[in-house]
Amino acid sequence: MPDGYDERLAVPLRWWALATMFLASVALAFLVATPFWVAATVTGVLLALVLAVFLSYGAARLTVHEGVLTAGRAHIDVHWLGEAEVLDAEASRLLAGRDADARAYLLLRPYLRRAVRVDVTDPADPAPYWLLSTRRPERLALALREARAGSTGPAAG
Repeated sequence: MPDGYDERLAVPLRWWALATMFLASVALAFLVATPFWVAATVTGVLLALVLAVFLSYGAARLTVHEGVLTAGRAHIDVHWLGEAEVLDAEASRLLAGRDADARAYLLLRPYLRRAVRVDVTDPADPAPYWLLSTRRPERLALALREARAGSTGPAAG
């Protein structure tokens, strides 16, 4: 991948469908039991809340660009990364739960079952690894391997 990797961890369409059905049910229940303005106000507030939550939760990005892995708000130079391991759904579940290290950096989404584990080799970094949910774990691992192969060391500045 010549330009690195970029993925937005947007919430899936089924979440939007469920939210739409929920909002329609709330609107109908309020329309039957209250004046129109109350029903419209409650539905509007709930709609705004659902939009805010879904858009902010789904705004997290995974990128590998110019020798830096960015996962959500965190970033690390690929020079400080070890091997990227592609995990299936079961291995991801175990590493996010029973086998987790409390010091690890996690960027997980419940609607993404597969993940990539990336070891951190920086002795000053308290996180032993990053566990990242992704829709394309093989492509992310490949982008990390390619970025590490082209890395000359930590970026200056």
